[in-house]
Parts: sequence; structure tokens; C-alpha cells
Amino acid sequence: MTNGRKAINLCTVPFSVDLQSSRAGSFLGFADVHIRDMEYCATLDGFAVVFNDGKVGFITPVSSRFTAEQLHGVWPQDVVDGTCVAVNNKYRLMAFGCASGSVQVYTIDNTTGAMLLSHKLELTAKQYPDIWNKTGAVKLVKWSPDNSVVIVTWENGGLSLWSVFGAQLICTLGGDFAYRSDGTKKDPLKINSMSWGAEGYHLWVVSGFGAHNTGIESDSKSIVKQPGILLFQFIKSVLTVNPCMSNQEQVLLQGEDRLYLNCGEASQTQSARSSSVRSERKAGGGRSPFADSGLESQGLSTLLGHRHWHVVQISNTYLESNWPIRFSAIDKLGQNIAVVGKFGFAHYSLLTKKWKLFGNITQEQNMIVTGGLAWWNDFIVLACYNISDRQEELRVYLRTSNLDNAFAHVTRAQAETLLLSVSRDVVVVFRADCSICLYSIEGKSDGPTTTAGIQVLQELSMSRYIPHPFLVVSVTLTSVSTENGITLKMPQQARDAESIMLNLAGQLIMMQRDRSGPQIREKDSNPNQRKLLPFCPPVVLAQSVENVWTTCRADKQKRHLLEALWLSCGGAGMKVWLPLFPRDHRKPHSFLSQRIMLPFHINIYPLAVLFEDALVLGAVNDTLLYDSLYARSSAREPPEALFPYCVVERTSQIYLHHILRQLLVRNLGEQALLLAQSCAALPYFPHVLELMLHEVLEEEATSREPIPDPLLPTVAKFITEFPLFLQTVVHCARKTEYALWNYLFAAVGNPKDLFEECLMAQDLDTAASYLIILQNMEVPAVSRQHATLLFNTALEQGKWDLCRHMIRFLKAIGSGESETPPSTPTAQEPSSSGGFEFFRNRSISLSQSAENVPASKFSLQKTLSMPSGPSGKRWSKDSDCAENMYIDMMLWRHARRLLEEVRLKDLGCFAAQLGFELISWLCKERTRAARVDNFVLALKRLHKDFLWPLPIIPASSLSSPFKNGKYRTGEQLLKSQSADPFLRLEIDTGVSRVQRSQSWLGNIGPTPHEIDPASPHGPQMQDAFLSPLSNKGDECSIGSATDLTESSSVVDGDWTMVDENFSTLSLTQSELEHISMELASKGPHKSQVQLRYLLHIFMEAGCLDWCIVIGLILRESSIINQIVVLIQSSEVDREMLQNIKTGLHAVDRWATTDCRKCRSSASSRRSRSSPKPSSPSPWARPPNTPVPVQRRAGAPLATEASPRARSEVAVWSAGRRRTRPERRRRNLFRTGLTTVPCPNDGGGPSPRAVFLRSSVPLRTL
Repeated sequence: MTNGRKAINLCTVPFSVDLQSSRAGSFLGFADVHIRDMEYCATLDGFAVVFNDGKVGFITPVSSRFTAEQLHGVWPQDVVDGTCVAVNNKYRLMAFGCASGSVQVYTIDNTTGAMLLSHKLELTAKQYPDIWNKTGAVKLVKWSPDNSVVIVTWENGGLSLWSVFGAQLICTLGGDFAYRSDGTKKDPLKINSMSWGAEGYHLWVVSGFGAHNTGIESDSKSIVKQPGILLFQFIKSVLTVNPCMSNQEQVLLQGEDRLYLNCGEASQTQSARSSSVRSERKAGGGRSPFADSGLESQGLSTLLGHRHWHVVQISNTYLESNWPIRFSAIDKLGQNIAVVGKFGFAHYSLLTKKWKLFGNITQEQNMIVTGGLAWWNDFIVLACYNISDRQEELRVYLRTSNLDNAFAHVTRAQAETLLLSVSRDVVVVFRADCSICLYSIEGKSDGPTTTAGIQVLQELSMSRYIPHPFLVVSVTLTSVSTENGITLKMPQQARDAESIMLNLAGQLIMMQRDRSGPQIREKDSNPNQRKLLPFCPPVVLAQSVENVWTTCRADKQKRHLLEALWLSCGGAGMKVWLPLFPRDHRKPHSFLSQRIMLPFHINIYPLAVLFEDALVLGAVNDTLLYDSLYARSSAREPPEALFPYCVVERTSQIYLHHILRQLLVRNLGEQALLLAQSCAALPYFPHVLELMLHEVLEEEATSREPIPDPLLPTVAKFITEFPLFLQTVVHCARKTEYALWNYLFAAVGNPKDLFEECLMAQDLDTAASYLIILQNMEVPAVSRQHATLLFNTALEQGKWDLCRHMIRFLKAIGSGESETPPSTPTAQEPSSSGGFEFFRNRSISLSQSAENVPASKFSLQKTLSMPSGPSGKRWSKDSDCAENMYIDMMLWRHARRLLEEVRLKDLGCFAAQLGFELISWLCKERTRAARVDNFVLALKRLHKDFLWPLPIIPASSLSSPFKNGKYRTGEQLLKSQSADPFLRLEIDTGVSRVQRSQSWLGNIGPTPHEIDPASPHGPQMQDAFLSPLSNKGDECSIGSATDLTESSSVVDGDWTMVDENFSTLSLTQSELEHISMELASKGPHKSQVQLRYLLHIFMEAGCLDWCIVIGLILRESSIINQIVVLIQSSEVDREMLQNIKTGLHAVDRWATTDCRKCRSSASSRRSRSSPKPSSPSPWARPPNTPVPVQRRAGAPLATEASPRARSEVAVWSAGRRRTRPERRRRNLFRTGLTTVPCPNDGGGPSPRAVFLRSSVPLRTL
């Protein structure tokens, strides 16, 4: 070895384990010993060497003279297979590559001079099971120019990138790097030589030489590959070159000519999204109970932010003479960016998308930024070297002004500035003379412009503690100290509680203010002349530190997170220096520490910390496979084809569960509870508790050795302090192996007790999850018992999705299918088919009219096709099974309870959601549970449940809706679409326009003589004739004939009278008043559709008393008349007739005493419901024979039950109805004369849609 003028014989250099015993050290003593690789370390003042026998060492002089007599060597005794070495001068590290494939990184102990192992860079079998221990010896190790990363290559190929202290960033031996798009394995790229480019943005690689087996040729011949040159491009975090950005919450990456900024802040995105979710919940609070509830949570993807980047291209004008970019900085709001190249600087606005450069190129080329730059409000603070004046300066530029030195505030510095940082209104600089200087920065208004002034506050010399200024990685002024804010009572003490954090080659050093001397009272001191407190001697807080994060914000609710100090320690993970606060602001004990250092591991490399949100942000290199343009059979496949397309994605990770666990391990449960309660409002806090419970369970339950002090009981007790305890436990159990359940529930409690707690708390979804646990841990009888409890509770609360799952679950228990338990329903899990499983395959044919019913027997003929959907299998498959009967009994019991409590709305929803055969069950219960015991109570309950108003039409208006009480000859009432929503109903019965108009006009002519309601003779009975219409088998009904199509010639917004001569007359005021009162007497359209659907169900089942009640609610005389005709044409039970008669008398008495407005309506219907028993049924005639219907004089005909019928007659008789090219056909099913439109299989919704949708579109009925 030679130092230029003389040679040194290595055999004369003594080697030992440390410098203290170097004089007694041994010599190499071999004639053939030589150095295989060596590199000089300036900050350690010595050589890192690798000998040909595999031993490694460090040679350093013991004095200033570099002679053979003054040289001593130290070596580690456990390294005997060294291959190469690389030195990191900034962190004083020596990385030795070994033949085993690992890299051992050493440092020098400042006290003894021994080589200490810092960490290892090695691939693990867990991450790389295929390539582990097969990489061969380490061939090359190279540190980047900024000393922030190291790259390693092996003899058998491949390369990997690591951070300073061992965090793996990239490896080409696994994932998409190792396999092609067709799944075949690639041969790793062998590298012979490599070198970093300027600023570490490029890596130049020369691929390997020699014979290489392609593995494609059948004879496995070797093909000689020519060497190739590859260029890898990199982007890096701004923290590697400008560590003052550690107080920002944005992730900023910089390349040689562009910047990458994360799009938006996660907390802002989440808060906006959560507020919108809360507003949607409030808005949907008044929705109908039949409406499907939407998703109640948005998941965690919204909170974790965007994965895309905002790419800012650096101005080409600036890059022409200043490439590459050396520093960059972003302001706190994330709206402005400043970059520094070779000379000068430039800044960019994300709002205006414009760059601002120096107008005078000479000023730009005359300054070299040395210590980085930072933002302070709208000002850019930077330290630079003035070339022309040969002077170190500190400059402040205003963003809004022109970029010119004339608008800058310049302060001269005594030495070169190496690092710069801004905290609150203080600028901290670290200079080349190992001194720290504090400046105060203050904005000043000078007329229309704003300037900033800088004044020196305090200087501090660190030459005693810093051996070389290049070793300082970062300098930060924070409010973190060993004393928390409680002990600082005076405002001045809290404001002056500043500490300097210095990262010295990976050692974090803290210097606090010295308060041991006399304190100056704030009111007695002049702020401009107040002398700052000195700093205490430095204290080492942590080792192997790469980055430091802290904030100056304050929040009483989250003091633990905001007043903590966050450290990144490479492969060792992260550390947090957490403050400890006494509960209820009690005085802390003097013997207890006020802070604690907690380590924890994360899966990403941290680049930013979101303090309030308890999140760590990072960036990861992701790969995308693509098909190479070169065929695999090609013998000259280029080296670049071995690498996939690489993209950088932003990642994030929760760390709160790690901190809580560390506090519980150290018996600091009270502090853990305070920290958890401050973060309980975070949307992912339940996930935090679940992660903590799951990790502790996995570690302890799978441990091969007994654990003397298990942590799981402590964690379980801690989780019980939160209302999410039940959900947390069951979610953890469902995601854990069955073999670990006994260990889990031994700590958290019996699952049967937890199930009962869920039922008491009305948390049915969580109880369903516990039911899965009970199914696997208990006998089937216990599962059936708990499932029955849950099923009954779900029925009562209307949890239909859960009910369907419970039916399947009960069948699985009974049929021995317990090995495939149903999935646990959640509140966010909607029905996969939208709730139309049953009625989608159901067809009802009720085309038999009342005249076909034999007079000797009461029978409602119907044709029901059994459903073929999933719920239909329950009724068709194994119908005689005891399990089916057990389920049916529970359903029947619930339906009977609903009828007894007059909850028809819930009954309809129950039948529609669960596919319950309501008609057949009602037929069985017609004289028992399906009987109306109290007509008045039923009326009141239905009015309330269906939001149907009580009648407000006066009695005098019922018989004569017009002012003069007479119907005008040839005139019919026409309502606009806006007046009555039923005019928007679309129907097509196949009847031609001429036939329809003739049929209706033949029956709606004027009465033989005018009817005077004021006649002293009282109401008179007259006959009206109705001719049914039929065309090609399609039947038209009274109810359906009142519906108009969208293309009918209705005048929008007008009330008109259309006579036979198409003359239009205006309505009188009394007529308008009558119409408005009619509209006010009707309930919501959805309720009307539901009531008509229930009317059809009860009519088909023969529950005529319920039909009477619904008819009174709807206030349509045609319904009562049809029920009377049905009673006359069939044998009805006398008990039912007596019950109907008694109920109508009770309604009449109630209308007389309590509801006088209902009296006229009830009296009108009672007169229709009391025919003479001996009178023959008028519907026993042939279908085409006119049928007389008895009605009271002055009352509207059955065909005139509503103005819709009269309007349709008038419109269709005038021939003004516009036809549509294509109209969907509708089925009509009738019972007697009661007709309800029912959609066919090819079109609109089934009757079940009445109880499934929040609003039924009128045009689809």
C-alpha cells in the first residue's frame, strides 16, 4: 500500500479487536496476504479493507502522521468471507459484502475504536423462498452520491436497493422482476460494473459477460451474450437532500427534471366525505320503512387518500443551464413549490400552473444555494453563496413579487450554511464551522409591498460535540422536551420550551433550554431586549435514525400525537417518543418519566406522518408486466427486456395499534386508554382495535414455548372499554383459524354470553356473526336455540336480509349442511337480487269472474306457480321436513302477531321480502287471526301507518260535487296531469279507440231525470247499467279504465269541461274547491298502491272484513259494491257477515261521535253494504248483458268513482287520444269486480315492488 511517496507493508500493521489493545495485537504474518478491495473514509480518517482470505478490517493512524509505525488496524472476528466494501462518509458506515450473500454494515465505536455491527442487509426466506441462499456471493456494493441509499449485486445476478439503516426498497429477485407475463422464470441480470450518476438520479450498469444458458434450445447450448449498458432512472424523497421538509404532511418526490406530489390530503378528503355521508343520513331519515337502506359506510379507501401523483414538469428554460435539480420545497398549504438547480432557484404555483424565474439571468447564475431552502408563509428562505461578492448570505424572497434581488432581504453569514430549517417564526441554520445560529423572521408592510426582516437571536457552538460538519444530517427546532406542557406554568416558559434536534450520523441528539438559573418574569421583561435561555449539553435520544418528524400545532384532544417525536430507523422500523400525561390533570409523580420511547414495525418506508390521523404515508415501487417485442426464441434478447415497467404508488399505514400494544406491554394501560379515547372518532378506529387483538392472538396462540405473562387478557380487558368490543372480537375470530378460537374466547368470554349481549344491545348483525362461532363450537341444539332467538328478533325489527340468511342457516343445521355456514350478513350488505327472488318467478291468474263461482260454495279459484328461486326451494323441497315445519311455524306466528296488532304495512313487507305465502295462510286464518275484531281501531291504525288523511269532504258535497248540485248533460270533468298523479299511469288493454269510446258512452249518459239532493223525499235508488268490455281475451276493468297513458290529450295545468261538441267551459270556484278537497283527502301514492295490493291479497283469501276496512280507507264506493255482490253470489260464513255488520255500525258510531267528517262517507258505504238477502245477484247474467247497479240518487256511479273515469271517457270519446308506437302490455287480474293492474312477466315490477321500493314509478304500473 502506498500513499504516494512511500510504501507500507501490511505485515507490519498490528490488528486487534479495538484500538485500546492495539499494541498487543497480532500481525498478518503471511507472505501472500494482499488487499482485495479497499476504500477511504474521510469522516473516520481510515481505510476499510478486504483481504484476499476473506477477512475485513479498518486501518487508521493513531496520530496525525500517516506512517507505518503509526498505523493500527481493527477487525471483527466473525467475518471471514468478505468480498467487497463500500464506505458511507455521511453516516460513518462501512458495508462489507460477504460470500454468503449478505452485507454486514459496521461503524466505529467512538470510545474504544472497535468495529461495531450496525445492521445486516440480507434477503430472508420469508420474502424470497425461491432465491434465498442461492444468490451467490456479493459482487458489488455502491452508496449513492447523497449517501441515502446503497445498491447491492450478486454473482448469480440481481440487484437490490436499501436505505441507510437497512430498509429494503427494491429487489429484482422476486415478483414481476423474476417472472415473465406468461409465468416463465427469468434469468436474473448479471452485473459486472455499475456507477451512480449526478445527484443519484441515474445508475449506469454494465451487464455480465461470458457464456449464458438460455434454457430454450433443446440441446441446451450456450450462447455468448455481448455486454450491454443499462441506465436506471430513480426519483427520491425531498427529505434525503432537504430534511427541513420533515414538518410537512405532503409527500414530495423529486427527479432530475420533474416533481411528484401526492394529490390531496387524506384527512381533508375523509372529513369532506364523512360530512357528506352524515348529511345523506339526515336527509334519508324520513324515508319509508319499505325503502332499501343504502350503504352506511364508505370503507377505508377514501380516508387513505389517492394513489396517483400530481407530476410537475420543471421549466425547460430553467433546466437548460441549471440541470439537475438539487433541492425542492413545498409550503404548508401544498400550493407552491420551489426548486433549486445548479444556480439560482425558481418557484411554481399549483393554482396558476405557472413558473416564476429570475428576470435577470446574471443574478440567477451568481448564486449557489448551499444549505437548502424552506417556505415561511409567502416567503422563500434560502442560504446561498454569492459568487461575485464571495460571500455567504441568507436571503428571503417574496413569492408574489418579481424574482429579483431588488425585492430580496439579504443577511450576510459568517460561514457556509450546510443546513436550514424554519420553525414558527425562527430560522435555524447549521454552518460549516459547526455552529448553530437562530434568526427571527418577521413580516413588514412597506406601503403596497410586504417584506421580511431577519435578525440574529442566538448562536451556539457545537464543535465540542461534532467531529466533522458533514456528519450532521438534519437540524430542527421543536417544542419537544423532557418536560411536557403541564409543568410549564408560565406562558413564556411554554413559548421558550424549544429544543434543538440534531441528527449526527444517525444519532439523534437533543439540546434543551437550561432553566436551572433564575427565571425572568414575563411582565418585567421587554420582549425586544429579553435574553434567551442557554441550551443544556446534548443528550442522545436514539440511534440509527434516518428521518425525524415533529409539528408545532396544538390540539388538546390529541396531545399525545401532536407533542410526540416520530423517528424513522430503517430496517428497525419506527420509533415514537411519546409524552405521558396524568389523568384529570393531576400532578405527576416525580419518580415517573414524562416521556417514553416506543419502537414499532411498519410495512412501508415512511415519507410523511399525518399526526392527527395517526397515519404514515410512503411510496412503493410497483411493477407492471408487459409482453416484450422480442420473441423468447431470440438468441439476442436485450437486457432491458428482463425488467418490467415500474411505477411509483403512494401507500399509507395505520400505526396506532402498535403504540397501544407497546403501552400495554409496559403496564401503561391508563396512558393507552387516554390515547385511544382521543382517537376514537377516527373512522378506522375499530380496525385499529381489531388489528391489535389479532396480532397478539396470533403470536401467543401459536407460540411453541409457554408465555409467563400473556398479553391477550390485558388487550381483551382494554377493548371492553369501548362500545365496539363485541364487533371487534367477532371480526377477529372470523378472520382467525378455528384452532385459535378456544384461546381467544378463554380471554374475552363465552361466545354465548357475547351473543346475548348483542341481542340486548339490538346489534343483530354482530349476533349473526357470533352464531357462526357457536355453530362451530357448540352442539347443533345450542345453535338452533340461539338462531331461533335471533330469527324472531330479526323478524320483529324488519331485518329482511338477516332473516333470509337465518332461514338458510336453520335449514343447514337441520339438513346436516353445517360444514358450509352462511356468510355473516352486515348492515352494508344489500340483497344480491334486490329482494325480488320470490315474486320474480311468481305468476297469479285471477281471471275467473264472480259469475262463474258456484252459488252453493264459496270458493276463490286461483292459480299459483311455485317459485323457483332460492327462497322458493324452501317451500318446494322437503316440504314435509321437520325443519321446514319449524321455520314455517315461526313465520306463521310472526304473521299472526302482525295481524293481531293491525300492522298491515309490516305484514305486506314481511310477505314480500321473505316470499311468505300470505294468501294461503290467510285462507287458513280467515276466521281466526285474519278476522277484524275492532273496525274502528283498524281504521285508525291504517290511517296512521299508511299516512292516509281522514276524510275532509263535507257530507253535502258527496252527492253533488258541483255548485248547482246537478250533472250537466254531455259534460265530463277533465283533470290535468299535474292535478292527479294517477293521470300519469300507462295502460294498454288492447281495446281500440272507437270500441272504447262507444262502450263507455253507452253507459255514462245522463240520468233519466235530474237529481236534486235537497229533495224532501230523501235519497232515491236508481239503476245504472254497466257493459263489460273484452277484446281478444283481454279484459278491461273499472279500476284500470281510470288510468290514462302518457300520450293522452290532457291539457297541462288546466281544468276544463269537454262536452260532446268539443266546447271548453271553465270551472266554477266551488268545483275547484271540491276537487282540491278531494286531492287533500288522498294519501301518498305509494300508500295507495300498497293498499290496493293488500286489497287484492285479502280479496283472494276471502277476508272480506279486511276488504271492507281497506275500502273505507280508500273511500271508493265501487269496492264496497263489489264486496256486496261477492257476498250475494257465494256462501259466506254468517259469523263473518255479522262481524262486518257489527263493525260497520261501530264505524258509524265512531264517525258520529269522534269523526263527524267520516259520517257521510260511512253512511254512503253502509247503504251499499246492506242489500236485501232475497234480491238476486245482478252479476249472474251473461257477460255482455247490461247489469243494473243500485245506487243512491245523486251519488256518482260505480264507473264514476273518481274524476279520472269521467276524464278518460271525455278524452277517449272525443277521439283526441294520441297513440304511442310501442306500448308495454299489462295483465289485469280481477276478483269479482275488483280489478288491480298487475304487470306481466315481460315488463314492470311485481306486486312485491310495492313493499320493496321507496317510490314506485307510476308509469311502470
